[in-house]
Amino acid sequence: MDVHEYQAKELLASFGVAVAKGAVAFSPDQAVYAATELGGSFWAVKAQIHAGARGKAGGIKLCRTYNEVRDAAKNLLGKRLVTSQTGPEGKPVQRVYIETADPFDRELYLGYVLDRKAERVRVIASKHGGMDIEEIAEKDPEALIQIVVEPAVGLQQFQAREIAFQLGLNIKQVSAAVKTIMNAYRAFRDCDGTMLEINPLVVTKDDRVLALDAKMSFDDNALFRRRNIADMHDPSQGDPREAQAAEHALNYIGLDGEIGCIVNGAGLAMATMDMIKHAGGSPANFLDVGGGASPERVATAFRLVLSDDNVKVILVNIFAGINRCDWIAEGVVQAAKEVKLTVPLVVRLAGTNVEAGKKILEDSKLDLITADSLSEAAQKAVEASKSANH
Repeated sequence: MDVHEYQAKELLASFGVAVAKGAVAFSPDQAVYAATELGGSFWAVKAQIHAGARGKAGGIKLCRTYNEVRDAAKNLLGKRLVTSQTGPEGKPVQRVYIETADPFDRELYLGYVLDRKAERVRVIASKHGGMDIEEIAEKDPEALIQIVVEPAVGLQQFQAREIAFQLGLNIKQVSAAVKTIMNAYRAFRDCDGTMLEINPLVVTKDDRVLALDAKMSFDDNALFRRRNIADMHDPSQGDPREAQAAEHALNYIGLDGEIGCIVNGAGLAMATMDMIKHAGGSPANFLDVGGGASPERVATAFRLVLSDDNVKVILVNIFAGINRCDWIAEGVVQAAKEVKLTVPLVVRLAGTNVEAGKKILEDSKLDLITADSLSEAAQKAVEASKSANH
């Protein structure tokens, strides 16, 4: 789960990380009021979306008057901001963050990521802040400072000092940077984070170290014990189909293909998508209905898949173990009748009660395409998809 910049900064500040003063606003008037409350004469108005590269896309405006703050907020709110990380559809801007724009001397990069291969937290820093980490890694990989944290002891003060000195900071700045590095690590660890990026981490003219921007992602499986973080979820930033799927305990991820997939089991779902690609097609989604798929859940899965206008064919691939093919077949028949299916439907059943399941499908008199193997099902789905395009 991702959160907005202002929410990440609230969490970081609660762990002692220094951030610039700021306030969130949902309207131009609120933005002006926030600027007056913050004081000063120079503010940044930042679009709040779950994506980076906002500055290059016009999502961050620097303002010197209240009228400029109002205009900036008015131009951003209600728009869809398209950045290099959002895709062409962009993300809706429903709130802006007003922040005092203090002058600074240097921009640095500081990040924490859960390295699944090493099974450790990896700390990454660089003297080149304000750039995408991928760009830094490509142009100057030697500029990346990396430390792997031993989970039994956590990040140590001497490691934070090593990072600070390698960033080229003076003694006074090192002290502030060590505090920031250690406290940011505690925030990442104690909130069950999977990614924390402070880019840029700035050094001000009076030797303070501030988190000028922040992105945080969290482990979905740990949210049950982090209710304060779970409550920060903004459904407007995600695919509405994924939110609907979560309500019904379905695992759904929208893609850009034409063949909708309804499968039980994440591994089989991945294999199904691979087989579709191998047959020359393109999957429209990842959808795992799970081991206890009732007819009602299967019907919900159909509605989710069909809510994608790009879907030309639906492929149902079930290998029943915990589940039963006759249950799935009942769900397929019920769903096909309820949603008034208008696209070809390919069904492959295998496993428990497969013969009973096939008989239910046969007796339904539905216009189905059946297959006995995964490769056959994928091939028939691709052929049906190509026929629908002609």
